[in-house]
Amino acid sequence: MEASWSSDPVVRELRERISAADREVLGAVNRRLELVRELHAYKRERGYPLVDPAREDELVGELEQLNDGPLSSDGLRSLYGLLLDVIKREAGAAAPTRPA
Repeated sequence: MEASWSSDPVVRELRERISAADREVLGAVNRRLELVRELHAYKRERGYPLVDPAREDELVGELEQLNDGPLSSDGLRSLYGLLLDVIKREAGAAAPTRPA
């Protein structure tokens, strides 16, 4: 009887490594969110704008230069577009509410 792909030890080992990488990504995203919330609090105290599109473009450009792949430049831009949108939404959720 042929072994099922789900019980294949190579498949299982690779899935475990992928899950470990996913946990690292989650931890990195949560650390980034904490830092952005800290930055937003500082900016709010001083009346600075919370979003800096030029900085976002600079960040993605820097990451493109550092990217050795296999993630493509298009993939990187797409990933960071989504990440920045989620971070902004999550950081905004922690914003203090102003009295009406």
